[in-house]
Formats: sequence, structure tokens, C-alpha cells
Amino acid sequence: MATCCRRPFLLSSTSSIRKPPRAPRRSYQSSTHPPPPPYTPEASSILSSSLRHVPQHGFTQTSLTLGARDAGFLDISTNLLPRGVFELVNYHLMNQRLALKDTVQFPEEGKEAGGKKTGVGKKVRALLLARLRGNIDAGVVGRWQEALAVMALPTNIRPSLAELARLSDEMWFLAGDVSVDTSWYTKRASLSGIYAAAEVFQTQDESPNYKDTEHFVDARLDEVQQVGSTVGQVAEWLDFTGHAAVNVLRSKGVRI
Repeated sequence: MATCCRRPFLLSSTSSIRKPPRAPRRSYQSSTHPPPPPYTPEASSILSSSLRHVPQHGFTQTSLTLGARDAGFLDISTNLLPRGVFELVNYHLMNQRLALKDTVQFPEEGKEAGGKKTGVGKKVRALLLARLRGNIDAGVVGRWQEALAVMALPTNIRPSLAELARLSDEMWFLAGDVSVDTSWYTKRASLSGIYAAAEVFQTQDESPNYKDTEHFVDARLDEVQQVGSTVGQVAEWLDFTGHAAVNVLRSKGVRI
């Protein structure tokens, strides 16, 4: 994934304040404040093995069961995962977020090609596209509508949005954003909206190498630069996942 873009992108707040508020506590960044492992080694082994079955069997209990067998556990061992299939979705989301700091590298300041500094906006674009590419490289993009349906279930909406917030915060942090004013919040809300919309678009993209998704991202970044926050895109993402959940349940014979 290229680490540069055709146009700079940087959000800024139009608010004017005399004294900037205290910088929000950065609780998400993997590089400086690694959180404790959310899964036991046994659960991680099952989930890691299960992801390999997603391209064929989807985000389903079947993938979890096959993953448990591959990891050397009994089928009943999937009970180690209290949230069931959502744990498989969440494990993928978490791993992809944590991998960004290694998969996307930027030149050190002063060592950029041509002596030009890579702007924060270009870095954000590169990180966003790299995260979308992660769904492709992991082989799950063709099954991602199933994942969206799982995330749309009432018990899963809050943790899904929390992970989306962590992803947005991680991307801004890795891009070198050091703002401490109210734009800290608006930029993260906007990036969450862009990613959510792009993720939905990607599930329907049939263009070679998902080039239409890249163009979609560029268009959304331009819109945010010109118009402002895209928080509404998160609502659209939730609406899409809700409809996806209904369609999946109907396909399984549930009357809704």
C-alpha cells in the first residue's frame, strides 16, 4: 500500500479558545501504552486458527469449531469465548489495528524523498488504506458483510464502536497528530466516519484491486477537508450493519 497521497488532508477545528483544554488521555496507542492481552493464550490460539477458516466458512460457529480442532482443543473449548462469533470478529479487528504500526512505516523527519516532510494528512490516508487492505490480505473481505451483521447485534454495538474509536485514535497517533485542542475529538470522529463508510463500500467493490474503494476514500477525505465532520457516516454504517444482520437472519430462515 502506498504511503503517500495525491493531495494533503488535514482537519482543524474552527473553534477559538483562549486556553487549550488538557490533552485527552491517549488510552489506545499500542506503541506507547500496550494494553494487557484481552485473550488468554488458549483463546488466542483458537481464534488465530479460526480466522484461517473464515474465507471458506465465514464468521460462524463452524469456523470457531474448526479452529479449536486445529489448535488441538476439543470442540467444547469454544466456550472459552463468551461472546461467541463476535470474539472472532473482534480478534481480527484488534490484530489489524495493532499491526498498523509495523505494516506502515514513514521516513524519519528530515529523510523524506526530496527533503519534503510527509504531512499528517498523507500519513492518515496511508494508514486508512492499509487498514482496509488488511481485510483483503486476511482473506475476509468477501465475508465482511457477515462480520458487520455480527457487530450490529444489540449486545455487540457498543464494543464495536469502541474498537472503531481505538482504530481512529491509533491512526491519528501513528500519523504524528499532537493536537490538544477540541480538534482532537472532531478529527477522530471524522476519521471514524470515513473508515466506517469505506469499509461498507469495500464489501460491494468489484473493481480491480479495489481501486474504487481507494477513490471513495479520497473523495471522503476531500469532503471532510471542505465541509467538516462526517460523524453521520457512523450512523450510516450502523444502519447498514443492521440491515445486513436482518438479511443474514432471514437467509437462515428466521422470520423478521
